[in-house]
Amino acid sequence: MYSEIGQFSLLLVAIASIFSILTAAFGLYSGRKECYPLQLALVHASLLFSLISIITLAFAFYFDDFAIQYVSAHSNSALPNFFKIAAVWGGHEGSLLFWVITLAFWNSAIALLNTKVAQSYLTKVLIISASLVAIFAVFTLFASNPFELNAVLPDEGRDLNPMLQDIALIFHPPLLYMGYIGFASSFALALAALWQKEIPTYWFEVSRKYTLFAWVFLTAGILLGAWWAYYELGWGGWWFWDPVENASLLPWLTATALVHSLVVSSNSRRLIGWTLGLSFITFSLSLLGTFVVRSGILTSVHAFAVDPTRGVVLILILLGLILAGFGSQIYRANDIQSKPIKSFTTQPFLFLLVNGLFTIAMITVLLGTFYPMVFQILNLGKISVGAPYFNSLFAPLTFIALLLMSAAPIVLSSKNNKPRVLVVQFLLACFIGFILYRLQYQQLEMMVLATWILASNVMLSMIYQFATSPSTRVRLKLLPMWLAHLGIVMASIGASMNAYHSIENSDRMTVGTKTELGRFAITFEQQELFVGPNYTSEKVVLTTSSGDHVIPERRHYQVRVMNMTEPGIKSYWHGDLYITLGEKLYDGSFAVRIQYKAYVQWIWFGGMVMILGGIAAFVSRFRYIDNVEKVNAHN
Repeated sequence: MYSEIGQFSLLLVAIASIFSILTAAFGLYSGRKECYPLQLALVHASLLFSLISIITLAFAFYFDDFAIQYVSAHSNSALPNFFKIAAVWGGHEGSLLFWVITLAFWNSAIALLNTKVAQSYLTKVLIISASLVAIFAVFTLFASNPFELNAVLPDEGRDLNPMLQDIALIFHPPLLYMGYIGFASSFALALAALWQKEIPTYWFEVSRKYTLFAWVFLTAGILLGAWWAYYELGWGGWWFWDPVENASLLPWLTATALVHSLVVSSNSRRLIGWTLGLSFITFSLSLLGTFVVRSGILTSVHAFAVDPTRGVVLILILLGLILAGFGSQIYRANDIQSKPIKSFTTQPFLFLLVNGLFTIAMITVLLGTFYPMVFQILNLGKISVGAPYFNSLFAPLTFIALLLMSAAPIVLSSKNNKPRVLVVQFLLACFIGFILYRLQYQQLEMMVLATWILASNVMLSMIYQFATSPSTRVRLKLLPMWLAHLGIVMASIGASMNAYHSIENSDRMTVGTKTELGRFAITFEQQELFVGPNYTSEKVVLTTSSGDHVIPERRHYQVRVMNMTEPGIKSYWHGDLYITLGEKLYDGSFAVRIQYKAYVQWIWFGGMVMILGGIAAFVSRFRYIDNVEKVNAHN
């Protein structure tokens, strides 16, 4: 029953989307405005049918309908219910279905929230976004069907991958998909603008709203994924430069550049070509991320479900979208009226530098991720590009970004003593950064010291901007930017301190034994067995000299026959005590790995402050949009 309902509703998604495209095209060709309400109804119908489809799949998981291949491959009757929800999008087929529903959601959001733009423009936007819904609905139905039945009914399911049996994985993929697919709106809004007789200028502000919304979701998804990797995988790292991690970082980098570019295009009608190009490439990189995860073309600890044939289809979709976007931009190049940048001390020029910086970062990640693949395809052998490559390039790029953030408010101010202010601010930042770092550590690392100095410089710059702002209204307008930049400062300090001042020790421990790591003296108090819903576990209680308890464990999942390490973590403001259990030795003792992860919380809090800044900017855009005048229909 669930299979039939799910497949039929997914088919209706494709039909509704295709008919909305045909209805809109007929309306544009014939000039019949009564087609527009029907198009909107079909757009909302596609969302309704996609909701029915994914809810049906969720019910199939909840009631253990192992007749469905996807359910039997990713669930088990002993699997806790909240992990059954995560299993809905835990594999390839379910994740593609979630893509469809998210595309349909964004399509409906555009239809509902953009009532103050020209009808002809909105119609074209919805044609483009409905085309994406139709393409992925058909692709899911015929190439990645999550409702396909087993030839023989199994007695039990294979269970969800134990690595995915975590509360964070209920939210991590949906957040990523909302971000990835939110940039489909940026793509559609930019492409539809090029399809108008006269390229409208209001699309910048409309796109800015949706781009910010998608950026917030993608940032939250990346942050949650890094946090999950840190506390779930047991190796103590938060970013491994894994291909799938990089696949999510690529669109984030260009989306961040796009957010800045849209500010300039909206305010001064400059960098329009950049803004269009970034709109196209950001969504293209989002699709590239899907291709990376689902094609099997790259090796990754995250790629849980792969199929090279499906990857070929995804890459063809990607190439088609790139051709449509950049082909239209080239075709309309003479009609793109972008004002020139007249001075090096203006916002457009500084934002152009920001765009260039993020583009270089994106190319750096792209080359490091895909170069080994190309090398292997050309039969030139196998090479590996790891963390040293990325870290060596990203460190200077981060320093340049911090310099730009600290200099921009002063350069853009109306004061006449800018050079003097810049010099005094930097000297003061050197003093503050050195003191803050020296108070914590006797042995100083130059890279960390540079980070503290540049971070202090950014903070002083924000204080200067706050003090010289003419009114509270201006300060409130600048608040989203301050929050986002503060988040980057916190995350930069956290990443730098974590890289250079984390320490570790491995020891062999049993009940009553003690070991030390830095400021921590740790005692093995007791061990205990625990039986979970679908696993058994050995837990160890360790106590620090300050009386804090840390409880790492090793789990054995019977169905998948997999062992998982669950670290014990005790958090302090200055870092985490992070302990993992190794193998149990012949005499009953454990191999124990004890790590101190310096300033790791600053990474999480920095990311959350960045997200808060994005939300504040998004809310302010909505307030602005409400004042936009409705344009004439001929635009």
